[in-house]
Amino acid sequence: MQVRNFCIIAHIDHGKSTLADRLLELTSTVEKRKMKEQYLDQMDLERERGITIKMQPVRMLYKNYVLNLIDTPGHIDFSYEVSRSLKAVEGAVLLVDATQGVQAQTVSNLEASREMGLVIIPVVNKIDSPNARVEETKKEIVEILGCGEKEILEISAKTGEGVENLLEEIIKRVSPPRSSLADSLRALIFDFEYSTHRGVILYVRVMDGVLKKGGNVFLFQAGRGFVAGEVGIFKPAPEPMKSIGAGEIGYVVTNLKEANIARVGDTLLSKNSSFPPLEGYKRPAPVVWASVYPESQDDFASLKQSLQRLNLSDSALTFEEEESGVLGRGFRCGFLGMLHLEIVVERLKREFGLVLVVAMPSVVYEVENLKGEKREIYSPALFPEHFEIKKILEPWVRVKIITPADKLNDVLRVLRQHDAIVGETHDFGASGMEQRFILNLEMPLREMMDGLFEQLKSATSGYASLSYEIVEKREANLVKLDVLLNDEIVSAFSRIVKKSETQREAQRTADKLKKFLPSALFVIKIQVKALGRILSARSISALKKDVTGHLYGGDITRKQKLWKKQKKGKERLKKFGRVNVPHDVFLKMIKDKD
Repeated sequence: MQVRNFCIIAHIDHGKSTLADRLLELTSTVEKRKMKEQYLDQMDLERERGITIKMQPVRMLYKNYVLNLIDTPGHIDFSYEVSRSLKAVEGAVLLVDATQGVQAQTVSNLEASREMGLVIIPVVNKIDSPNARVEETKKEIVEILGCGEKEILEISAKTGEGVENLLEEIIKRVSPPRSSLADSLRALIFDFEYSTHRGVILYVRVMDGVLKKGGNVFLFQAGRGFVAGEVGIFKPAPEPMKSIGAGEIGYVVTNLKEANIARVGDTLLSKNSSFPPLEGYKRPAPVVWASVYPESQDDFASLKQSLQRLNLSDSALTFEEEESGVLGRGFRCGFLGMLHLEIVVERLKREFGLVLVVAMPSVVYEVENLKGEKREIYSPALFPEHFEIKKILEPWVRVKIITPADKLNDVLRVLRQHDAIVGETHDFGASGMEQRFILNLEMPLREMMDGLFEQLKSATSGYASLSYEIVEKREANLVKLDVLLNDEIVSAFSRIVKKSETQREAQRTADKLKKFLPSALFVIKIQVKALGRILSARSISALKKDVTGHLYGGDITRKQKLWKKQKKGKERLKKFGRVNVPHDVFLKMIKDKD
């Protein structure tokens, strides 16, 4: 049987998972009685949020062909998952929602596919929608892809209209994998998982030779050999096979119990292979950092083990140990964006039952003192207090935003609030009411991570889209903002802010803490400090308790004695009471952008 390997790339919510469902139905890969929406999205989080977080391979049979599909995420925070998928296939279905048109992430995914030399099949989805702009969307695709309109397919992933024709076009347009009759094995590892009983399970694309059960195999980068315990394919559940050959996608059970032995991008070779290793993947650089601590220090070991396990299915997550005088031992974790951070924290809570304290996210700053010594600062809590600062450098990003023309002024207003330098702006797509603009701009990464996504969505009713890349570090005038609760610094709330915005940010922070912190039996004093002085202060009143409620009648002096005793107790609590910050308050502070 002939093989075709392809993936689906699209902006978030453009119907990628729904199209995958129709392909599974049309090829009878999944029985109708077992079929459910978002079938390839295995995590509860994916279903709840309606997004794909992890790529998922599946093998389908159609007529005389083996079709290997890798379903990919659409959100920019999970673009690394997309890049790994692209290297394992020969073609990509570029799916565009006819009601929304080409979005910023569509352009980014397209550029990545072109760099890999993939065959691109442009497809307009949701043609059945009453709001569909099929012809206008086609013109936008022609503009970014440089193809003819006749090359663009029309489908409705929801109803199945045009999906069978798409399958036929995939077979026609996507090149078959290069055939190799060599005995020596060479395969690319594009993902892996860990099983307590079977050890590391590698997801591979076989480039040359044959991967056989019981064969002697060698991990090139790890320098470790093993005997293939089981070899198989994804349908989409793992299905054992005797072997998988050149051009095919499948898995191999290593029985190696050292979790850190596998690496995405490593080459799998025959023991005495004459092949050179394959070019691997460029490891993604974290965009945002946050310190994560267990609420109880007794759970430190559990947090470490959980991060190690999670890292097996999310190789973009990075972490290393750190210690805070207030919060104890924890980990400085690197993420590809704010959604990535939110998903990782939620998985740690759900899958491993951990209660966590998450510090305010930060980008990486470079601080230089008067002697010319430099430090990289990953956390606001670690920002030097007694380091004679000469200058601070922060990362900047190049951003592309696509927005409806009638929302342009609203977008520019949001960008001004985030210190963006707007460059070239030009018309894009159709004219009239549906006219859109592409904005090219630069801004500090710190500002982009400070609620820009949410504010753009709000300002444009969800119609603007954004993609970005880190370009360089530039000098900045920044200060550290500290939060004190009853005179004790809570380092998890420390932030780095622009000096000119210090007063405003101090007031915002104090107001948000007053909103989110629960009352206690004593007064909670909130203070926000920067530049050696208190800039903003709030207080939360103590909970009231009727200590005389059980008394009936009698001399008033009995009640007065109890009130006096209660007053003294409150004074003691105010003096010695330590504020207990519930773990959900830390996440609320991160997510709330007013």
